[in-house]
Amino acid sequence: MAENCCEGGSNIMILACSGGSNVGQLSNQAAVELTQEGFGKMFCLAGIGGQLSGFMQSARDVPVMVAIDGCQIGCAKAILERAQVPLKNYVVLTDQGIEKSKNLALERTDIDRVKAAVKGILD
Repeated sequence: MAENCCEGGSNIMILACSGGSNVGQLSNQAAVELTQEGFGKMFCLAGIGGQLSGFMQSARDVPVMVAIDGCQIGCAKAILERAQVPLKNYVVLTDQGIEKSKNLALERTDIDRVKAAVKGILD
């Protein structure tokens, strides 16, 4: 499975922060569920952050991308900027009214809210 974790299959690339807070984990869970539902495909942000050429090129070439950051620190955005990957669509969960905390017990309503925000930015 690891050898094809980031292969094509959808024209929407989803890059999610997976930070150590509720909003980081919400962005990750939303990306997982959107992928499972067939709305886009989660891609390896760490591979881009690691400056792995194939990952960076795939991110540059994809027709539609959405990056999800949990908060205004903007780790996903910074990774893309450093890798010179254009930021095409961008969602920040704290801008969606979700308060950042260390509570990792995710609420279904928050996950659904994030998924709706991602879908909404691509409409």
